[in-house]
Amino acid sequence: MMWYNGGMTVSAGTQLGNLIGLTGLYCAGKNYAARIFERRGIPVFDVDKAGHEAIETKKHEITARFGDGILDEGGKIDRKKLGAHVFGKPEELRALEAIVHPETNRIANAWIRTHTGTQAVINAALLHKCDCFDRLDTIIVIRAPLPVRLWRAKKRDRLPLLQLIRRFVAQRTFPAQYFRKNADSRIIVLENFGSDIEKKLISLGLL
Repeated sequence: MMWYNGGMTVSAGTQLGNLIGLTGLYCAGKNYAARIFERRGIPVFDVDKAGHEAIETKKHEITARFGDGILDEGGKIDRKKLGAHVFGKPEELRALEAIVHPETNRIANAWIRTHTGTQAVINAALLHKCDCFDRLDTIIVIRAPLPVRLWRAKKRDRLPLLQLIRRFVAQRTFPAQYFRKNADSRIIVLENFGSDIEKKLISLGLL
């Protein structure tokens, strides 16, 4: 694992590979980093968006399991209602993941096959649960101080403070392998304090 605070660069000969995984804690800045890759012409697959597509594809199975109360007035699945239904309920969450994750992985794997041999980024909040995790050449974990993330979350999502705190608490078990020293040589941890992420990615040879 490599911790990057701005003064470290990848040594000559280090092979970072083509398939890059991008993840991070809530409002740490992973989507901001994803936009930087896209701006540089590097294709980015958004697993969360694929998950939204999978939810609609698996609508019948989801409503059969969780009921019609999760639908909006137009008959589509209301992701906020669905999220509220499973939040804080591990068994319900596992049931939802069992329905949605296989379809999400199918979409992701199809995308990866079309980008074989070129640099590409997989952007996922739950990167460790993706089928492609073991195939990733490099894993970037975006971190930021808690007060900074809380300020960003309040500004971006405009949710009540208690609801935001619950989201932060829900991530307290964010996979320890991302942060355990020397747990995985593919992992690069980037501290995001603002507009310096692009410079760090350049210095690492990823852009």
